[in-house]
Amino acid sequence: MTEDKIPEARELILHAKKIIVFTGAGISKESGVPTFREAGGLWDKFKVEDFATPEAFSRRPREVWEWYRFRRKLAKKVQPNSAHYALAKLETTHSDILLSTQNIDNLHSRAGSKNLVELHGNIMHSYCLKCGYMADESENELPGDIPTCPHENCDGLMRPNVVWFGEQLIPEDLERSFQFASESDCCLVVGTSGQVYPAAQIPYLAKRNGARIIEVNTEPSAITSIVDYFLKGQAGDLLPRLV
Repeated sequence: MTEDKIPEARELILHAKKIIVFTGAGISKESGVPTFREAGGLWDKFKVEDFATPEAFSRRPREVWEWYRFRRKLAKKVQPNSAHYALAKLETTHSDILLSTQNIDNLHSRAGSKNLVELHGNIMHSYCLKCGYMADESENELPGDIPTCPHENCDGLMRPNVVWFGEQLIPEDLERSFQFASESDCCLVVGTSGQVYPAAQIPYLAKRNGARIIEVNTEPSAITSIVDYFLKGQAGDLLPRLV
């Protein structure tokens, strides 16, 4: 039973020296952010190839930008939940910790997490394909249906700062997460299916180093078979009790 495991898992986290936290769409779903992979998720309504590939952006940048601005508005409307805040609090009690997320909704940052790697990007940011300038659009969006770069008269084409299907993750971000996981003694997995690679390698790298694995999820995932503690339930309920 989950209740019986909570005290042991809490003690494990309390005494851990190096913690890698790996989060997925499940933690944001509790804030009202639509997921992609489950029944009724975003990919039931939209096709990947229409909005989330480099080819789609080349063919129809206006429509792609419209879709991502729609998703950005959804992310702005919701608030970080108690699970996000619990993970931010964990940074105040453990100095050697890294939160590596697959989510692009900016909720971890809004909750106060600082030691953060956003493996798949951040929907609140966009960057220039010509000069690489990064714009923060969390408060004010760039003008135009297809925004152009505002930096030093560049006028290059801007695109959402998210990793699309068929693209590689930023090598530095992935390497930082992999290296940290390989040195950790505790891995906390929250709300992920464990099916999206290469990010899903993180718990396995931690396990290889001898780390103890704690998973918080509403249902078993592809990672569950290697965990030491599987805590079934809502992250917003369980994480505050663990930290």
